Amino acid sequence: MGCAPSIHVSQSGVIYCRDSDESNSPRQTTSVSQGPAAPLHGLFVQTDAADVIPRSRASGPPGAARVRRARTELGSGGSSGSSSAGSAAPATTTCRGRRRHCCSSAEAETQTSYTSVKQVSSAEVRIGPMRLTQDPIQVLLIFAKEDSQSDGFWWACDRAGYRCNIARTPESALECFLDKHHEIIVIDHRQTRNFDAEAVCRSIRATNPSEHTVILAVVSQASGDHEEASVLPLLHAGFNRRFMENSSIIACYNELIQIEHGEVRSQFKLRACNSVFTALDHCHEAIEITSDDHVIQIHKVHRDSGDNSQTESHSFRYKNRRKESIDVKSISSRGSDAPSLQNRRYPSMARIHSMTIEAPITKVINIINAAQENSPVTVAEALDRVLEILRTTELYSPQLGTKDEDPHTSDLVGGLMTDGLRRLSGNEYVFTKNVHQSHSHLAMPITINDVPPCIAQLLDNEESWEFNIFELEAVTHKRPLVYLGLKVFSRFGVCEFLHCSETTLRAWLQVIEANYHSSNAYHNSTHAADVLHATAFFLGKERVKGSLDQLDEVAALIAATVHDVDHPGRTNSFLCNAGSELAVLYNDTAVLESHHTALAFQLTVKDSKCNIFKNIDRNHYRTLRQAIIDMVLATEMTKHFEHVNKFVNSINKPLAAEIEGSDCECNPTGKNFPENQILIKRMMIKCADVANPCRPLDLCIEWAGRISEEYFAQTDEEKRQGLPVVMPVFDRNTCSIPKSQISFIDYFITDMFDAWDAFAHLPALMQHLADNYKHWKTLDDLKCKSLRLPSDS
Repeated sequence: MGCAPSIHVSQSGVIYCRDSDESNSPRQTTSVSQGPAAPLHGLFVQTDAADVIPRSRASGPPGAARVRRARTELGSGGSSGSSSAGSAAPATTTCRGRRRHCCSSAEAETQTSYTSVKQVSSAEVRIGPMRLTQDPIQVLLIFAKEDSQSDGFWWACDRAGYRCNIARTPESALECFLDKHHEIIVIDHRQTRNFDAEAVCRSIRATNPSEHTVILAVVSQASGDHEEASVLPLLHAGFNRRFMENSSIIACYNELIQIEHGEVRSQFKLRACNSVFTALDHCHEAIEITSDDHVIQIHKVHRDSGDNSQTESHSFRYKNRRKESIDVKSISSRGSDAPSLQNRRYPSMARIHSMTIEAPITKVINIINAAQENSPVTVAEALDRVLEILRTTELYSPQLGTKDEDPHTSDLVGGLMTDGLRRLSGNEYVFTKNVHQSHSHLAMPITINDVPPCIAQLLDNEESWEFNIFELEAVTHKRPLVYLGLKVFSRFGVCEFLHCSETTLRAWLQVIEANYHSSNAYHNSTHAADVLHATAFFLGKERVKGSLDQLDEVAALIAATVHDVDHPGRTNSFLCNAGSELAVLYNDTAVLESHHTALAFQLTVKDSKCNIFKNIDRNHYRTLRQAIIDMVLATEMTKHFEHVNKFVNSINKPLAAEIEGSDCECNPTGKNFPENQILIKRMMIKCADVANPCRPLDLCIEWAGRISEEYFAQTDEEKRQGLPVVMPVFDRNTCSIPKSQISFIDYFITDMFDAWDAFAHLPALMQHLADNYKHWKTLDDLKCKSLRLPSDS
């Protein structure tokens, strides 16, 4: 009589039984469809033996006596296909009165059942628009001995439709895992005399496939007089979860199901994403991945030289794909048709010069060129100089002297009016949102009539230029914007114009103020409230009021409120030098101002409770939105002189001619000229934004100290990060604040406020400006670098 047949698995996924004393041809085969290259797990063989199910399985789920999942027991210690004396006895299972041997320590021993086991199907997982097929979960049980706990997990896998293997030794467990890459591994951690569970876990974690595997430790129940042990040693060893000993099949089943729908599903999605990027990396074509709205998420361009492929995110680098496009006509004509192609260039250039679309500056240049033809030599040379100036890009920015002549002015202007140097190191300034915390337990008002008396008393004086914003800051616990906003917006009828409730307005003001950084010395919600106050004050002036309509007023008040929202306390130059995310996003151009407007509208429209625009029609909204954006962008200092000069030439000079009764044919200012309204609104918010030198002296000194501290902090960080120092004079150890204020007033403030005063008539402000300038000059003459005279301290 021959030896008992052994069960073998072919690499093509075929199970066949073979008697050891017969030829190599299979006696019986059962095919399992797995695909040509797929690993085979959870094998099932159908038999008609009824009395061979071990008693330990009799307590299984319904049908357990009839359905037995094929089980792989690894590491039984038997020798390969031999039962010779001196070798360890192979693990055996009785089947129809015959013995079945484990072929080797790492080969499968397959138990049998009476009926075919349920088919295991793949699951479909969706990741956004992608639909992926997930193969059945594979589970590896590492138990040195069979017991009720290993049986519980075995039957739980059967119930869940998982493929399951059992390993008896660490070596066979590792070998099996490297072969099959199980998603879940369950290790018996209850006893240490058989193997070290933590060492087994670490050995598995040392392999590459374990990156996406969840490892579960089965631990003993803590006795009543012992405190439950910490999970930290398990986590440090590489385990993901801990399972208290419980042989209940439903408990094991629930644990496995939770792991599948949690960690396993997440790991599967991560592997899918990695596969996509790997495919992109090996692709030789240009690829764009877009959202449902056709917004480019990933742009991948193949490079023939150097690195073979390059994937670019639109958030960091967005190449001009027109430069990489190919002109089919030019390719087809490079050979025989090249001369005709060259000849076609000249008529094209002639057409460009004869185009009727002509910019105003082009007209001016053409007039000057025509005038030169009949002019004396001296006039022609002067006109040549004029043409050189007109062809420059900075038509409105005055030229500074050398840095040695006035270092304070040079540094200040360089820091405020340029986008800074390009990045010189790998340091990157990460733009982070402020963590907003409640500053106090002060109750927020429901309406303007519900504000506390101490705040209401201060707000009674808000129409005066002498209004002290710092007192409001103190009494509101650094939340002046909500309270001042409610009062000012009510005075100008903003809610009525926008058809929104006061509750919505209050919610909007709270959201905007919460996104100002209270940790900033200067650019915080107090500065926003101060600019809002100045804007409201200017809107009350007769000539301003007569030049703007209500939509302009509402836009100006909203722009003042949001103009510095989420300001990081650093200048545009700093962000550009540091390579911040915002600088990259906005191409180093008006970085902060663009962010302020974009974020303000995002915060407003994302929640109906604070959307003050939700009830106005689309045309009004678009007009209002454009006006707000234009005003906030006007606060960017690189175009300071352009805005001031345009205001002088288009508003001040025609107004002066009109007042003097001149014969000049210039157009007077008025509501009938939208271009003039735009210039007025820009000038108004620019003056409101930097009105600190025109405030009463105590307020002026406080603001000077705050802005200096913010610049000091920036210089400190630039030195700490190894970035270019944008304004070297703002070193807290050497800076003279009086000198910096004098430079700022001389270069930026005086001419702008002279122009604004000529239009809006602001004698009180101009007097404060003169007094404050005198204060700073006195300190500078005394070589005093502080904010006040020693006698005033």
